[in-house]
Amino acid sequence: MALMGVQLVVSLLAASIMQRMAPHCSFARWLLCNGSLFRFKHPSEEELCALAGKQMPKPNRRDRRQNGESKPLTVPRDINLHLQKAPINAIDALVLRYFLEYQWLVDFAVYATGVFLFTECYYSVVDARKEVNIGAIWCVLTVLFGLKTLHTLMSHYFRSEEGGERSVCLAFGFMSLLLAMLVLVVREDYLEFGLESGFSSLFDNLEIFAKQQGYADWSIPVTKLTVKLGLAAVSAYIGSLLAFPGLRLSQTHLDAVQMYSDRPLIQLLLHMSFLSPVIILVLWVKPMARDFLANAPLGKTSVTLVSSDTFDSMRLWIIVASCVLRLALTRYHMQAYLNLAQKWVEQMKKEAGRIAAIDIQRKMTRIFCYLTVVTLQYLVPIFLILFSTLALKALGDFSWGTSMEETPGVTPAVVMPVAAPVLPGALDEDEEGVDNMEEDIQATVARLSDTFAALRTVLTPIFFRGFFAFLTWWVAACQVLSSLFGVYFHQYLMQN
Repeated sequence: MALMGVQLVVSLLAASIMQRMAPHCSFARWLLCNGSLFRFKHPSEEELCALAGKQMPKPNRRDRRQNGESKPLTVPRDINLHLQKAPINAIDALVLRYFLEYQWLVDFAVYATGVFLFTECYYSVVDARKEVNIGAIWCVLTVLFGLKTLHTLMSHYFRSEEGGERSVCLAFGFMSLLLAMLVLVVREDYLEFGLESGFSSLFDNLEIFAKQQGYADWSIPVTKLTVKLGLAAVSAYIGSLLAFPGLRLSQTHLDAVQMYSDRPLIQLLLHMSFLSPVIILVLWVKPMARDFLANAPLGKTSVTLVSSDTFDSMRLWIIVASCVLRLALTRYHMQAYLNLAQKWVEQMKKEAGRIAAIDIQRKMTRIFCYLTVVTLQYLVPIFLILFSTLALKALGDFSWGTSMEETPGVTPAVVMPVAAPVLPGALDEDEEGVDNMEEDIQATVARLSDTFAALRTVLTPIFFRGFFAFLTWWVAACQVLSSLFGVYFHQYLMQN
């Protein structure tokens, strides 16, 4: 309480509520199991035999002795099969793969949003600039947990026996590495991330802090080029993580647009949500966004439509609004994915020959069991963009309004004070123990406060602006790249 005040209390309260309420009230479970999504049940062997016009074959004991198992039941592919729909409930969710990871991440993102909104209201009422922003910490943790979840899903592809998924991830990783190195050498006049000023601020503050701590001859062992190469490697890793989410997004988008062909408003919203990452990319292209709005051509003169400070706030609002739109369309994409079962059956009816009944049942079951995987692939990229933007706002000292604080510069590091030793007093043993405990707590709080103060002087808002601006832009760029390739793949290559 003494270290972070009200923010720490609210943070601990949110963590406690999330842990205790998850088995009883979960937004993630409600999103999938509230009855609005319908799955397709796989047909039984009796139903398939009835549709094929024959009776269930009785097991042949002699064939079982010879082959070790009975022959699989086969039916014609062109049978008149109609799948039965059933709403998804909480019991059905028990068989879903990675359901616990999905539930934990989505619930954590919901509580992180609540904590962030509280800190924003708290900072607007109280002058808490000297306190640590707990909401920003929750946002950064959500980004890290989202990357960890995508890593878990990608490791599943690497462990599979088929090597196609592994090759796709590696190809997108190398392509992202080349693209990241090209982006990082573009001047700030075109892509205004602020990485150059952010790295300069970081290096200068590190040198000042090291000299104040007694390391006069210490110098930073790495250069900006080395940092950029490391950032390019991290960007390539993020690009490989976002390969299959983008491919899956393109498939569900095309299916959802086709499924809601009789509802033009839903189709318009689906197209807007699909193209929203492109808008995010344009927002950081300085000649097309900031410079154009600041000096819009009007005949022989130019007018200022939006000031530079207002543009920063408007950019935050546009990104948040696009993420909210994509989150609102989650169920449409998930139902489009579940309809793949019916789509597969319709495609099977156009083929000749016979198919094993177990293959039909396995296909229906596999589509449903991977529902949470597809949901994570849809939601996690949105979480990465949304919470990176929220962290950019909180740690970069931006404002939601039209006015913004003065751009922070290089803040000199401060000397961390050393707590003075506590002299023992002539007290009783019990009182002395209590006093020593209180003094230890105060000393710990003082050390943590000094540590956070030192970090704030080294990691300045100008550094956070460059880092989180690049992270937000890069996640959107990777999703645009993979989703557009997915549209080409599903629309042309698969049909041919």
